Amino acid sequence: MSCKLDSPVQTQMAVAVFNSPLRGEYPRDNMMEGKQPTRRRRVFVQTETGCVLGMELDRSDNAHTVKRRLQVALNFPTEQSSLTFGDMELKNDLSSVRNDSPLLLTRSSFHRSSSTPCLSPTGKDLQQRDRSGPIEILGHSDSFNVLKVVVKDIIKAIKMGVDPLPVHSGLGGAYYFRNPRGESVAIVKPTDEEPFAPNNPKGFVGKALGQPGLKRSVRVGETGFREVVAYLLDYDHFANVPPTALVKITHSVFNVNDGMNGNKLLKKNLVSKIASFQQFISHDFDASDHGTSSFPVSAVHRIGILDIRIFNTDRHAGNLLVRKLDGIGRFGQVELIPIDHGLCLPETLEDPYFEWIHWPQASKPFSEDELEYIEKLDPIKDCEMLRTELPMIREACLRVLVLCTIFLKEAAAFGLCLAEIGEMMSREFRAGEEEPSEVEVVCLEARRLIVERELSSPKSDAGDAEFQFDIDSEEPETDFTPNKANDDFMTRTSIQFGNGFVSNHRFPLSKLEECFEEDDESEEVEQDGYSPFIALERITSVSKISMSLKDTCLGDKSQKYSKFSGTKQENGYITSSSGHRSANEQLPASVSFVKLADMDEEEWTFFLEKFQELLHPAFSKRRSVTMGQKQIQRLGTSCQF
Repeated sequence: MSCKLDSPVQTQMAVAVFNSPLRGEYPRDNMMEGKQPTRRRRVFVQTETGCVLGMELDRSDNAHTVKRRLQVALNFPTEQSSLTFGDMELKNDLSSVRNDSPLLLTRSSFHRSSSTPCLSPTGKDLQQRDRSGPIEILGHSDSFNVLKVVVKDIIKAIKMGVDPLPVHSGLGGAYYFRNPRGESVAIVKPTDEEPFAPNNPKGFVGKALGQPGLKRSVRVGETGFREVVAYLLDYDHFANVPPTALVKITHSVFNVNDGMNGNKLLKKNLVSKIASFQQFISHDFDASDHGTSSFPVSAVHRIGILDIRIFNTDRHAGNLLVRKLDGIGRFGQVELIPIDHGLCLPETLEDPYFEWIHWPQASKPFSEDELEYIEKLDPIKDCEMLRTELPMIREACLRVLVLCTIFLKEAAAFGLCLAEIGEMMSREFRAGEEEPSEVEVVCLEARRLIVERELSSPKSDAGDAEFQFDIDSEEPETDFTPNKANDDFMTRTSIQFGNGFVSNHRFPLSKLEECFEEDDESEEVEQDGYSPFIALERITSVSKISMSLKDTCLGDKSQKYSKFSGTKQENGYITSSSGHRSANEQLPASVSFVKLADMDEEEWTFFLEKFQELLHPAFSKRRSVTMGQKQIQRLGTSCQF
C-alpha cells in the first residue's frame, strides 16, 4: 500500500530508520574525527503529519532530491508537495538552509488522501537512512550547553531501561524523561502531538502541521520553537525561564495515531519526533495554589517584562511555578519559574493574557536595575539572534517582537508601571464586543498614515506586491487576518484630534454591523472617493470573527478557567484534559484589527517611526485614566495550554 501525505483529519506514523539508535548523542562529533569532512549540512525533514527523517545535504542537493530521499525512505509519494523553511518555499537553491534546521513538507489539500498510510520505511540505500542518535539538539547556541549534560543522563537512563513517563493531563502530548535514578529531569513536547496536531494523544486532532492551531495566529506544530524563543530572549536568566531547546528525539513512548479516527496504534515502535526539550525544575506548587501577595516584586516584574516583549497570550497562574527557598514548609521566601511559552509571538496582534496584571506588585514602579535592563534591550539584535538560532521562525513573529520591545522601552522610559503597560496591550469587552487595545489603536493610526503617504506619492499606482505571511486556512470565511482594506477602514473610523493622534474612544464592532445596512447607498455616493463601507464587502461576518478565546473564561481572571472538562494540574506543568474533539469546534477565532507582516521594508520602517511618535500621547492618556479611575476588571483569554 502506498503511503500518502493525508488530509488534516488523517494521521501518519512518525518513523525513521536507525542503524544504532542508542549508540551516542552526537554523531556529528564522530564524523568530524579522522578525515577532513566535506561541507555538508544536516537537516531534519518533517511531513505535515509528523513523519521525521534526518538527512545530510551537500552542494548538489535541491528540493527535488530531498523529496526523493524522503519518498524512498518513508515510502510515500511527494508529488504536488512544497518544501518550506519558515516563510520560504524552497526550490532548487538550498543555500539558505542552515545546519540542524527542521524543514516541513506539505501538500495542497486537493492532493491529500484520507487513506490509511503505509507505516513501514523501505529505504535501502544507506544515504537515505536516518543515522541520528536518540537525542539531537537542533542548534549550536552556547545557551544549550547546560542541556547537553541532561541529554547524556537521559540516554544513560534509557540504556538502563528507565523509560519516560507520559503526562496524562493536558491538551497536548508531553513526556517526563528521567535520569538513571528515576528522577524527572526534562519535559518533552513533540510538535506533532500539540492540540489538533495529527498525533495528538488526547483526542484533539483534525489539522495538519502548519495550519491554524489552538490560537489561529499560532500554527499547529510551531509552539515548540516558541518555547525556545522565550529561553533565548531571557538574557542573563533575568526572568528565570528554564533551559529549553528544540530536539530531534527518538523513543517508543511517543504517540502515533492510526487513520482519520485518531485512534492510537497498539504496537509501539521506535518513533522519531521534533520536540521542545525543557529542563524539569522541581517546585512546590504553582501560583494558583499560593497567595500571590507574597511573591517578590522583582520576580513579578521580571516575568512581566518578558511577557510584554514576547506578547505572551497565555500567562496564567498554572504556568508560574513556585519554589520555596526557606525549605521548611512555611510561606516565606519563594522563587517564581515561568514555563509554557508556546503561545507567545503570534503572527498577528491579538489579545494577550497576563495573570499578573491586577497583582499589587505590577502597580509598583520599576526598579533602577529593571529600567536599566529594559533600556539595554535591542529588538534588532534579538531578531538577528533568533534568525541564527531558530532560522525557521517567521518574519511576522519577529515583527511582533520588535513592536512589543519598542513599546516596552518607550513605556518604561515614560514612567508607566507594569500594570499600565499590560492594560494598554489588553483588549476589553463592551456590550459583548471585543475592542482593539490601546496599542492596536496606535498601530491603526500608524497604518492610516502609511496609506495617506501612499496616496500622496506618485508611486501609489505602481502596484508593488505585498509580502504575505498569512496563515493558510481551509476556512476562509473565518480568516483571522482582515485584508489591508479592512485595516484602512478601521483606522478611518477612529476619532481624530488636532495633534493627529487617534482617540482611545474605540470603534465598537457593533457599529461595523450597522454599516452593512448602508453599504449600497454609500457605494453610489462615494464612487469617486474612498468609502469605508465598500471595504466592508470583504468582511464576511463580523459576528463570526468577533469571538475570542475569552469565551473559555466565565469568571474572574484569577479563576481556574477552562472550557474543557477534566481540568487539573500535574506537577504544575500541564493542565486540562478532554476526550476526542474536532479542531473546528474547539475555540472560536479572535478578530485581528491590524496586520504587521503585509508591509514591505520601507513601509515597516515608516510604520515604526510613526508608531513611536504616537506613543507619548497614548501614554499621557493612559496615565490620566489610571490617575482618575480604578482599573477595569476584564475577562481573560487564557486557554491554559
